[in-house]
Amino acid sequence: MGNFVNNVDEFFKFCEKNEVKFVDFRFTDIKGAWHHLTYNLKAVSTSILENGMPFDGSSIEAWQPINRSDMLLKPDVPTAFMDPFTADPTIIVICDVFDIYKGQMYEKCPRSIAKKALKHLADSGMGDVAYFGPENEFFVFDDVKIQDDINCSMYRVDSEEGEWNDAASFQDGYNTGHRPRTKGGYFPVMPIDSMVDLRAEMMQVLEEVGLEVTLGHHEVAQAQGEIGIKFGTLVEAADNVQKYKYVVKMVAHLNGKTATFMPKPLYGDNGNGMHCHQSIWKSGKNLFYKEGSYANLSETALNYIGGIFKHARAIAAFTNASTNSYKRLIPGFEAPSILTYSSQNRSASCRIPYGAGEAATRIEMRFPDSTSNPYLAFSVMLLAGLDGIKNKEVPVGPMDEDLFELTLDEIREKGIPQLPHTLRGSLEALVRDHDFLLPVMTKEFINTYKDYKFETQVWPDEARPTAFEFKTTYSC
Repeated sequence: MGNFVNNVDEFFKFCEKNEVKFVDFRFTDIKGAWHHLTYNLKAVSTSILENGMPFDGSSIEAWQPINRSDMLLKPDVPTAFMDPFTADPTIIVICDVFDIYKGQMYEKCPRSIAKKALKHLADSGMGDVAYFGPENEFFVFDDVKIQDDINCSMYRVDSEEGEWNDAASFQDGYNTGHRPRTKGGYFPVMPIDSMVDLRAEMMQVLEEVGLEVTLGHHEVAQAQGEIGIKFGTLVEAADNVQKYKYVVKMVAHLNGKTATFMPKPLYGDNGNGMHCHQSIWKSGKNLFYKEGSYANLSETALNYIGGIFKHARAIAAFTNASTNSYKRLIPGFEAPSILTYSSQNRSASCRIPYGAGEAATRIEMRFPDSTSNPYLAFSVMLLAGLDGIKNKEVPVGPMDEDLFELTLDEIREKGIPQLPHTLRGSLEALVRDHDFLLPVMTKEFINTYKDYKFETQVWPDEARPTAFEFKTTYSC
């Protein structure tokens, strides 16, 4: 990620050059949402940028009690970039959260946790940098309607690309008939791909905010797209996810459409993943590379994969952090939940992408999705991988066959572990298996995260009847 400023002096010079009026300070909550407060530039001093500014931590879900609510936002000045969407020139600065009561970075601040994970990597001696390259897929719809009442629950999303619109009448008077069809959206040209110009605008704006964009394309599902951006270090990559999601949603919004990173908004079509490419380097050397081995993977890389697979059921509480996540992780939709690895095989939960030489060798975990908090998702995978290296965990594999063709009995016979089938299952696994997180996360944070997900996701979801339940049980 290219920096526009490197220090406080450059920040003020940059603001003067760009006639900045406002400074927007942003931070990430436990579920991964961005929050912000906006200062008039003339109220922003060197002291604020270096020492932080107060805010109410009790008004953020699952953070501070009201009697210990004062906290500080600590700006990370080199993250500054111009907001491309505000009417008045506004610069955005990403912040960490500081706990004034303990005199340390806040243990529930996801970005601070990610920084601690990188420090743990360095302190362990196993590496000095961890690279992550997330691939966040998204849908763009023309309309979304939601109702969630005591006697009624419904949703309806719409897109002109949806095959359900084959016989629809549109305001402009005609129906073109050109549509991707279910699972037919991978790489068609216009007019089937109706989002070419929209994605191009997204790609250009992403470049404006400092991301290096490599490609954009229609994805497999109807109304689904993906834009590729360059990998970064753990914290950089997570910052980039926040910027990426902001830009995609806002460009869609300003074009009269609505973008979502929800894992499974369409029944019967592919869902949205956040495939995560990963590698660890030390002294300029890729520790995942060994020429001539299977897919050029080193023993370190295999142990890293083994650590993620060993703790995968608990990891999923962070990487697949919604009840909707597990509606994506079912057979038949290219969403692997089978915990093995394979070269160039997208049915395995860990794919080893094709690449020539040391620089390109990496692993790709394919089960995470964008309902995760990126700072937490990347951190827990790194911590599990490091635990695997330390304990020389060996993953099941390689398996080069089409794993989607296997029955559940065959998967069990081959001894291949699987991800949990529900968020409840993931959270219960986290209760049993979290020691690998303790070098970085506190037990208080882990318990807070678990309880928050039960209260806001699991219990409300389990308590609600669905249309499918009415369809299958109403007449019993």
